[in-house]
Amino acid sequence: MGTAANAVVGIDVSKGTLDACLLTPDGKARDRAFPNDPGGFAALLTWADGHAPGAAARFGMEATGGYEDALACHLHAAGRVVSVINPTRVKYAGVMRGRRNKTDKADARLIAAYTRDEAPPAWSPPAPEVRELQALVRRRDDLRQLAAHEKARLDAPLLTPAARKSVARVVKLLGKEADAMQAAADALIAATPALAADAGLLASIPGVGTQTASTVLAELPALDRVPSAQAAAAYCGLSPREFKSGSSVRGRTRLSKSGNARLRKALYLPTLTAVRFNPVLKGFFDRLVAAGKPKMQAVGACMRKLVMLCYGVLKNRAPFDPAWASRITR
Repeated sequence: MGTAANAVVGIDVSKGTLDACLLTPDGKARDRAFPNDPGGFAALLTWADGHAPGAAARFGMEATGGYEDALACHLHAAGRVVSVINPTRVKYAGVMRGRRNKTDKADARLIAAYTRDEAPPAWSPPAPEVRELQALVRRRDDLRQLAAHEKARLDAPLLTPAARKSVARVVKLLGKEADAMQAAADALIAATPALAADAGLLASIPGVGTQTASTVLAELPALDRVPSAQAAAAYCGLSPREFKSGSSVRGRTRLSKSGNARLRKALYLPTLTAVRFNPVLKGFFDRLVAAGKPKMQAVGACMRKLVMLCYGVLKNRAPFDPAWASRITR
């Protein structure tokens, strides 16, 4: 939990603006907005230091799809403690606090209160080569999503021949660009010994191919920041969440989905392959279905086990071993 001895700055990040709320050690709130650019970063630090002299200010912000990256790096480089928080956690913290207003200023205050009360883990930037890999992998995924949206237009019944040819050209171009991003990611991994070694370990798991391995390497935090295989599953939002109350309420157990959506999405199709060809996950899937679990729920459980297997080979520095892996899927 946080302590009253430290000032806390909550920052609501948007594409062009940083709405900041500073909670002083004596509980007073100060609000101000800054541009989301290097000048705004410097002004934010000056403002925070001016309102909390002598206090070791802690900064908190939500993960907003990349708009927070530059600010987080700037604060870390300046020697400040900064936390990049899962938005879902902040959202539910607001529900528990009876939050009524949804404005940038109110969001900043909520983030500040969450950072003060929950003391989320400090963030540190990934290694430069991992940041580059992440950019390539995310661009690949974005291009493929755009291609899927364009391809869906081909089902429009009133699409003219000329328009259909245009859509087909765009789909082909997007596919080529996505393949180029994957090729660049593969080249970066091959040129980086540490990444190449990790990719080799991941590829030893039946069901994990080149694309999945590159996504895991790009999106999973450094192992020294993930204490266990269960923590890796939680980071992906693949931890089970029960819904039970008293003797009468027995809801279906579901995945939490309060983690890295990109990594979770990347594991879905490989899991469908793994439950067919990976003997460990196939056995686990068959046991769940035989016990009466719906097939999609069994797939979700296997996704969780797959990311735990990925963590295991990376942590143990050893290729996939069915005997060892079977202990995870009991």
